Amino acid sequence: MTQGKRISTDIGEDALQTIRALGAAAKAARLAAGEGQAAAAARLGVHVQTIGRVEAGEPGVSIGHMVGLLALYGVGLQPQQPQER
Repeated sequence: MTQGKRISTDIGEDALQTIRALGAAAKAARLAAGEGQAAAAARLGVHVQTIGRVEAGEPGVSIGHMVGLLALYGVGLQPQQPQER
């Protein structure tokens, strides 16, 4: 498992890649808006370290913080139905 807060179960590499991609998207959107991590943290109501953890793609970050940061900068997520096996 990667660094960061422990999560209760091991998750697959595909899920870890998705978390990292979302973190990178959040960082790119924040930078495009011309804001620093401190400004993003103040707007989201979290500690600046939380922003860093989200952007680093740490798997133990709250999904609410991840989605909240993306939403601050207009990045939406569209859930997909599972594919049949």
